[in-house]
Amino acid sequence: MMRFAKLHRWFIPVLALLALLLAAGTAFAQDEQPLAETTADTVVSLNVLWVLLAGFLVFFMQAGFALVETGFTRAKNVAHTMMMNMMVFCIGAIGYWLTGFALQFGGVNHTYPEISSNLPAWAFSPVTMGDWSGLLDKPLLIGGSGFMGLTGFMLAGLSANFGVLAFFLFQMVFMDTAATIPTGSMAERLKFVGFALMGMWVSMFIYPLVGGWVWGGGWLANLGRTAGLGNGAVDFAGSGVVHMIGGSLALAGAIVLGPRLGRFNKDGSPNPIPGHNIPMGVLGTIILFFGWFGFNPGSALGFTGAFRNLAVLAAVNTLLAGAAGGVSAMLYMWLISPTRKPDPGLSVNGILAGLVAITAPCAFVSTTAAVVIGLVAGVLVCLATVWLEKARIDDAVGAVPVHFVNGMWGVLAVGIFANGNPDTALWNGVDTPVTGLLYGGGTQILAQLAEVIAIAVTVLGLSLVFFKVLNAFGLLRVSQADELAGLDLPEMGVKGYVESDGVALPGVQMKEWHFPAAGNDHPARVLEEEV
Repeated sequence: MMRFAKLHRWFIPVLALLALLLAAGTAFAQDEQPLAETTADTVVSLNVLWVLLAGFLVFFMQAGFALVETGFTRAKNVAHTMMMNMMVFCIGAIGYWLTGFALQFGGVNHTYPEISSNLPAWAFSPVTMGDWSGLLDKPLLIGGSGFMGLTGFMLAGLSANFGVLAFFLFQMVFMDTAATIPTGSMAERLKFVGFALMGMWVSMFIYPLVGGWVWGGGWLANLGRTAGLGNGAVDFAGSGVVHMIGGSLALAGAIVLGPRLGRFNKDGSPNPIPGHNIPMGVLGTIILFFGWFGFNPGSALGFTGAFRNLAVLAAVNTLLAGAAGGVSAMLYMWLISPTRKPDPGLSVNGILAGLVAITAPCAFVSTTAAVVIGLVAGVLVCLATVWLEKARIDDAVGAVPVHFVNGMWGVLAVGIFANGNPDTALWNGVDTPVTGLLYGGGTQILAQLAEVIAIAVTVLGLSLVFFKVLNAFGLLRVSQADELAGLDLPEMGVKGYVESDGVALPGVQMKEWHFPAAGNDHPARVLEEEV
């Protein structure tokens, strides 16, 4: 009996194991294909997950922008500045869904079907971001090259393709970065209605139009194949597409709005208007630095094979260039500028300038080149700040020196420092890797220069017209009384900072607004009376 019990104890597990082995063997013998399909699906899933996580990091940069812009402006405009930085995302998301994504990428699979706008030939194959065949393939062509896309409005017909949806999310947060840049240069005097219209202008038309020329298979990306200029315009994560576009908008807005009251004297000499919370601005910069690790490495659009190589290189170069920009700006202000102090505001902008400058070349250059690019960017942002003041252009937070000037530097840096990384072969349909002047690539700099000129002329020119139209209708700049009082109460209806405990008393209501006389820079007073 005991022998039978021992046999029974082992019989059932052994039988179950044999059944499992038999089932697995039968399935494998019937069809070996599912294993390959499972592997390919895993690769696609990893790449899509990488893109989504990077997109989430880029979204979090919105908090950094909000803190930087709010910290480096005055306390009486806190609610207004924060509200702009929050709502630019909401307005931009809807605008980009309506028309922006389609205009930017609606023709990418038609102009050069086997290649994306800025990636090697395997970029949108079934082993990267999924199969996109037959989607986003209706461009408006001019001279045989893409000018804008004409399919994908409101994501129509695309909702079943998870790869496209992940790509939409990633590209939307990039657009939002460009859209939020001008809120800094125009802060403290921009009407909220003008801001809202600007958000629609950026997300629905001007950003996707010009961005598609570089990233949507457009004519700038194709300069390598059509005109023999290197690999065409190459911009890995958007020194030009994101930051130069945003910087051009910031410059146009600042020019049309004019300077804040009291910013310049009659002889043109500038008066400093210090921000109210330096720690807030520094914290925002740290958040932006963190988010940039989604911005640049995420632009590899995957983390398998060569994607992984590009992403890791981009991450390290981003780290080094941002640090170098901060160091060089600090040292310039400390050792060379008239103040001889390591200015926190310009040190912050030096970090951001280094990050902006490395955004285009981060996957194409060596670590040494990344440090050089960052060092130059930190000095450039200090010099450009002085240049703007001499031109009597008031940029409240330094958006133009950071994003416009160093966006240009970053785009051109590709044509100078790109070292022929073999992982960049077939970029924009050209067999050879991306190679700059220092490594024998004589024509790449011309393609990069074409991108700089195209963005500056188109975005700056059209945005000047757009803002002038808004200004003509009284939709752009607040009144002098509102600007002196601060925009929180007149524009938002609430203060960003409340001096009292904020408890509403029963039977008391706000009756009327009283603003101080011009030149008296104190908050508006609200008169209350009993009902």
